[in-house]
Amino acid sequence: MKTFLAVSLAVLFVGCAGPRPARMGVTNGKFIPCLDSPNCVSSQTSDQSHGIEPLSYKGTPLEARARLLATIKGMTRANIVTEQEHYIHAEFTSAVFRFVDDAEFFIDDPQKVIHVRSAARLGYYDFGVNRKRMETIRQLFNNALP
Repeated sequence: MKTFLAVSLAVLFVGCAGPRPARMGVTNGKFIPCLDSPNCVSSQTSDQSHGIEPLSYKGTPLEARARLLATIKGMTRANIVTEQEHYIHAEFTSAVFRFVDDAEFFIDDPQKVIHVRSAARLGYYDFGVNRKRMETIRQLFNNALP
């Protein structure tokens, strides 16, 4: 019985990462919209339940990008997946169940903002984890001002 329970839990937890979404990135300056589930936030939506303010910055986009990368790399269980001139994709893994969330950042230099999108790969509800993480990133990013 103990072996069955251990194997069952192992199978459950191995699958918690979920596959990386096929549709990610920025097209014509826009992320893909959040789905109806409450496990996603985006600065490019007018929907109040999913909406979040973008990060604002002064200086050059290169400086903002470097500061953002340093912020993300300084966080626990963060992994940079894609690092482009105006786009960053990072994965954040939860400590206990190893759930993976995808965070995207788009540096919009004419507006002097960094648009953000963060979504859970699995499940329907994330208990506000993605919103809290983006607000933590905002705070760390702003505190890292030169």
